[in-house]
Amino acid sequence: MNIANTAQDQAWNGAEGQHWADRADLINADVAGHLIEAAGVSPRDRLLDIGCGTGYSTRAAARIATEGEAVGLDLSGPMLDRATRYAADDGLTNVRFMRGDAQVHPFAADWFDVAISQFGVMFFTDPMSAFANIRQALRPGGRLTFVCPQAADQCEWYQAPGEAFGAPGRTPNEGMFSLADPDLTARILTAAGYLHLHIEPLTTSLFFGRDVSEAVAFFIGSGPARALLESGAVTEADVAAKLDPVLRRYAADTGVRIPGRHWLVRAERGA
Repeated sequence: MNIANTAQDQAWNGAEGQHWADRADLINADVAGHLIEAAGVSPRDRLLDIGCGTGYSTRAAARIATEGEAVGLDLSGPMLDRATRYAADDGLTNVRFMRGDAQVHPFAADWFDVAISQFGVMFFTDPMSAFANIRQALRPGGRLTFVCPQAADQCEWYQAPGEAFGAPGRTPNEGMFSLADPDLTARILTAAGYLHLHIEPLTTSLFFGRDVSEAVAFFIGSGPARALLESGAVTEADVAAKLDPVLRRYAADTGVRIPGRHWLVRAERGA
């Protein structure tokens, strides 16, 4: 298997990937709904889901593409195992999952009608090459639709937990926020051979747990909190004690939901 993004491969097949796989029920159905609708998935579509994780959006697309297929691609073995199990439990026969790096994966040319991604395209080491590789997998006129975060200071779901332990916010051109600048995203996609770009704001809350304790456990095992704990500067109990009052502000009967601003991006493959 050819993997260009070795750092992400290591992360998503280690503790971070297992952490997300174990919390596959903490899905963001609202975001996936906006994504699937914007992609215009139809019954005969062959669809590629990039960075599919545990496959919620892949399965949602497969339920529409009943005469086509939905293919989920991700680096994370633990999350793909969970995705495969859920698809079998749902009785879906037109969905399959592959482990691979979208930047260099040898996709069949001109095969897919549509490619989607829910927070799965921000970590490419070479985004122009990655989007170009995805482009050649689309048929001429095929559609690309994805959701990515706006700048860190526009994403309360990032700022709020960081506030609890004094983690500095990342700049808009780093990591998860690498596509936060819509002008940069447009330049990358244009250079990769896409046409008819539409980049629209999407404000929605993300779901982090059924209650505060579940949300605290999620943040302890992921992102800045995990990095802080791995540094040895604080204990898990210290972080939990600081996270609890911050996350409690967002608790409701429907769970812990924290708002944020995102981009909904649509484009088409040129000839």
